[in-house]
Amino acid sequence: MTDFAATKAMFHLPDDATYLDGNSLGPLPKAAPKRLARTMQDEWGEMLITGWNKAGWMGMPTEIGDRIGKLIGAEPGHVVLGDTLSIKVYQALASALEMNPKRRVILSDNGNFPSDLYMAEGLCKTLGSDFELRTVKPEDVENSLSSDVAVLMLTEVDYRTGRLHDMNALTAEAQAHGIITVWDLAHSAGALPVDVAGANADFAVGCTYKYLNSGPGGPAFIYVAPRHVNKVRPALSGWLGHEAPFEFDLSYRPGSGIERMRVGTPPILQLAALEAAMDVWDSANIHDVRAQSIKLCDQFIAGVEASCPELTLASPRDGTARGSQVSFRFENGYAAMQALIVRGVIGDFRAPDIMRFGFTPLYIDEADVARAVDVLTDVTTNRLWDTPEYKMRARVT
Repeated sequence: MTDFAATKAMFHLPDDATYLDGNSLGPLPKAAPKRLARTMQDEWGEMLITGWNKAGWMGMPTEIGDRIGKLIGAEPGHVVLGDTLSIKVYQALASALEMNPKRRVILSDNGNFPSDLYMAEGLCKTLGSDFELRTVKPEDVENSLSSDVAVLMLTEVDYRTGRLHDMNALTAEAQAHGIITVWDLAHSAGALPVDVAGANADFAVGCTYKYLNSGPGGPAFIYVAPRHVNKVRPALSGWLGHEAPFEFDLSYRPGSGIERMRVGTPPILQLAALEAAMDVWDSANIHDVRAQSIKLCDQFIAGVEASCPELTLASPRDGTARGSQVSFRFENGYAAMQALIVRGVIGDFRAPDIMRFGFTPLYIDEADVARAVDVLTDVTTNRLWDTPEYKMRARVT
């Protein structure tokens, strides 16, 4: 069994803070500053450019990729890190569309993260007016699978409500219609068990700065199924995806396997931070994390519904049908969230009225949940949110 008291001690959390926003940005692993210092001083400082070879920098995207691969059920050698999640979404979509050349439709749902939809929309405009991004309600996805759809692009966990798609069922149904699947695991990886190989997914992408705690702007990852990995053409033909990048050929030849999905120079400092964060998983089990997450979320829902009648549950009530977050609707949700943050309970807000709370058992426990319920009750019951400063929207909500 995972010792969650031990994993909590591995993170730096500010005094008197109850941090329920790890689904947006994970906290700092205590080992990360020392790991970064070593990378900066002993490697970059002393080795200079020879660090690419001596310190093994060039291999980090695939080596750490395999560690993430264990959390998402990927086969070894089929996950690589680098660039941003939007770039990885674009890569996966472009490659998937080329694999289905007679079709022109990307199907997604209107609960998908806007950046994914923007990337799909932009790609369609680049390819021509006959390409289409088609969005439907999350519950209508299965019935919208048809013979004109080339790619199904879904985020497994809805970023606003936490609603969980059935990856196995939708992948099987999509492939029965000849559709290529692209799964965004931004709110899944490190939050719940994922099995991309078992689900027979074609592509998967995800970020590392949420539940994987790599820090702001941490690199994204991409998974390509073994049956595709030596066939797909990378639309973003970066030099590190070349078969022999240091031959400096003027024409692109894709590298072997997942290496071809690399684009530019990997962010070594962020990868070092991610490496320190992944060490926490050496003492944790994702199935234990999932069970504890459901327990904490259920505790929070029960507490809020008992004492905050103004709030309406926006997340699925069934713990197995949601990710590792709970969302409530409140017309004054933004101001209420600011009042909570000032009082040390940190969640976030998603327009138009979603108060969002993430529950990460690696560093959140029952006492944290109880405190969050108490503070939220005080804020709503006594209308502590009703002040002008809490209603002024900041750039990041």
